[in-house]
Amino acid sequence: MIGGLLPASVVSEHAYDDSLQGRLYPEEEAAVARAVDKRRTEFRTTRSCARRALDRLGAPVGVIGTGHRGVPLWPERVVGSMTHCDGYRAAAVAWRSDVAALGVDAEPNDVLPDGVLDLVTVESERPHLATLPSAAGVCWDRLLFSAKESVFKAWYPVTRHELTFREAALEFDPTARTFLARLLVGGSPFGPELFGRWHCDRGLVVTAVVVPADADDRVNVR
Repeated sequence: MIGGLLPASVVSEHAYDDSLQGRLYPEEEAAVARAVDKRRTEFRTTRSCARRALDRLGAPVGVIGTGHRGVPLWPERVVGSMTHCDGYRAAAVAWRSDVAALGVDAEPNDVLPDGVLDLVTVESERPHLATLPSAAGVCWDRLLFSAKESVFKAWYPVTRHELTFREAALEFDPTARTFLARLLVGGSPFGPELFGRWHCDRGLVVTAVVVPADADDRVNVR
């Protein structure tokens, strides 16, 4: 599912259940040592997806550590992103020479809990969501949440600055299944906007942001 949102330079793997169970390295086990069984299982499956993707890319396959804010620690010269939710786990990787930044996310296609929308949106986004077609079967508020997660996953490894939900304003194109994220902070290495794609199927919404390495020469991709 996530692969349909990504260019040929990005390799992805996904799973709809936890039948793909590989081993974890001791460093990875330590990262989820205190987690509940469900979280540990999802973590293991997602890491298995990531290792399969790395192998297909031709990159070293080994420990995928966990950095600040849970950011995966990829092999040298590799960028990547992982996601998991009920019914879906996925990972995507690419060479830094091809892709400067990458973020993917998956969420259940359900409305956000009461009160959450106001916490994750800026004022301009709420009337925009109200104009989107309800007949499309998409929970637009949840899609917005997922798209912002993809934006943040692409943003943080490059900038090392935590972007809040109210530091990006999104607009969706329901026909093209794309979105545009206007960054509301200065000093962006990507310019003022990020482009993304989305899909809705099997009770899920998935989103992806890919910044090509040649999109902005201010991003160091060596």
